[in-house]
Amino acid sequence: MRPDPRFLKKSKTFWACVRSLSQHIGYSKKDSIIVPSVKMMADAFSDLNLDPSKIILNGQPTALATQLHEYFLFRANGIVKNIMPNLMNANEARKLFKKIKAECAPKCPLPMNKQKGTKKAEAYLTGLVNMLIEANCDGFPCNYNPLELTTITKDGQPVRTLARRVDGAFPTPVNPIAVWEIKEYYYTTTFGSRVADGVYESLLDGIEIEELRSSEHIDVKHYLMVDAYFTWWVKGKAYLCRIVDMLHMGYVDEVLFGREVIKEMPRIARDWVKSARAQGKQAHPTSELSKE
Repeated sequence: MRPDPRFLKKSKTFWACVRSLSQHIGYSKKDSIIVPSVKMMADAFSDLNLDPSKIILNGQPTALATQLHEYFLFRANGIVKNIMPNLMNANEARKLFKKIKAECAPKCPLPMNKQKGTKKAEAYLTGLVNMLIEANCDGFPCNYNPLELTTITKDGQPVRTLARRVDGAFPTPVNPIAVWEIKEYYYTTTFGSRVADGVYESLLDGIEIEELRSSEHIDVKHYLMVDAYFTWWVKGKAYLCRIVDMLHMGYVDEVLFGREVIKEMPRIARDWVKSARAQGKQAHPTSELSKE
């Protein structure tokens, strides 16, 4: 999923309204995503001791109310029509993983999940992402598991070092063109704090990268890949809404949901290669980085 340009330049006040209204009214009800009416938004403002005339003035919706309603409608339609159908369960992810593995004959890392017993298996989404990057990175190195913090340098010294280790960096975690996080939860039975923390970790990364862009004019692309139908759709609709919000707030460049990686990851990797060549970076097919 790429952001809709209509919502990319909204103010932080707009997003404060989105969050406050979503929290008070709710994100979802049963199998639907809530799209608050103008009256519901005005009532919520009154309940929160805010000024309802910011939503309805002289009996008419304000410009803010109209923009908020357009966004809420977009968010709900995007989740129901595009995101939900792409989310996979473990069996579907396993089949797709095996199919791509047979087609790609990969040399990249295919890590195991952290489950035990019969649930122990390859980390399917991570494996899919790694294989598709390897197949489309045209000999450039890629660090599929950085064991160090992402660092941006200038004139021989660090200008920013991110707070967290990311799940992957192209081509390296030092002055990367792109970094990404992968959140796959095929075997969770509840939406717990560990899953919620995964969303907020990506938000933290995005806030730091946004500050880097605005202060140092250095652009590092930031991606999030998530999957698991039960976790995100059945139990975590509110967090799907938060992820869509995060995307349009500019804290992540793209979010890939489940099987969406098959179509979009090759395009994204090829874009990285173009950027690498434009920066004068060289491909190193035998680089040890590609084996990490």
